[in-house]
Amino acid sequence: MVSAERQKRPDMPRGECPFCPGSGKVPDDYDVFVYDNDFPILRPDPAAPDDVAGGPYRTAPACGTCEVILYSPSHTATLPQLPAPHVARLVDVLADRTAALGRDPSVKYVFPFENRGEEVGVTMPHPHGQLYAYPFVPLKVAAELECCRAHHARTGRCLLCDMNAEELSFGRRVVAANDSFVCYLPFFTDYPYGAFVVARDHLGALPQLSAAQRRDLAAMLRSLAGAFDALFDRLFPYMMCVHQSPVNSPAHDGHEEFYHFHVEFYPPLRAARTIKHYASSELGAWAAANTLAVEETAAHLREAWERFARGEGRRAP
Repeated sequence: MVSAERQKRPDMPRGECPFCPGSGKVPDDYDVFVYDNDFPILRPDPAAPDDVAGGPYRTAPACGTCEVILYSPSHTATLPQLPAPHVARLVDVLADRTAALGRDPSVKYVFPFENRGEEVGVTMPHPHGQLYAYPFVPLKVAAELECCRAHHARTGRCLLCDMNAEELSFGRRVVAANDSFVCYLPFFTDYPYGAFVVARDHLGALPQLSAAQRRDLAAMLRSLAGAFDALFDRLFPYMMCVHQSPVNSPAHDGHEEFYHFHVEFYPPLRAARTIKHYASSELGAWAAANTLAVEETAAHLREAWERFARGEGRRAP
């Protein structure tokens, strides 16, 4: 996707935030608020693509939706500082928007995510996530779907259900669990603290979660972000990616049987001030190389989770 307009995105001016009440851009009173992205790469009514295609190259209109999900009117209250019922309200909003956008037949995939911290390119520090509705199934998700399909064809089982069973049996990579979700650093994660939050039940997407499951997901996400912050006693950068079933996608028929809702975290830190960079072999060859054993880093993250649960995590600035 190409969007030259996004080069115009501003860094937040000192002392001003368009997402704070009083800015004139958001309501003066809100809890969680859906805000149309000012610099979207996808639009419901896109302009015709540039006339640059030829040979093997094709273009298509950048049709879709880009929304910003404001977590709170507070400029500094990240997930761990928000009360659990507030985070549950956020999960409800994400589920509602997933369902609404998925009803558009031109949408093939709804992708909620959060970028947190300057290390992953955040220019607006007010706590927020985003939601993209794509006119195609993104490549990484498509590859994951095909791997899950192949595993199901070979075994008759869901790959993520099997992952849950193995991680719970092995135990050393599990960080925490509640009635509805398990958090672990999977066997194959490419980041030292690359946690997955995986539904225990075989569910495909946010709208399928019951009220209790949504509360459990909110509690799990809040505590994991708090554990990250407690790990090195600093605001911990991460990319949070919700992987759920595609919509309106005949090419992935049958996904109800073989695909499974989960949230993937890509945190770039391997120490308090040390970035785990993606190098040439990793980006250029897709040959990931983790710099630390996750059986060890999972233990560190469990300890940080317990500190956060005791109220000893990083405090709001």
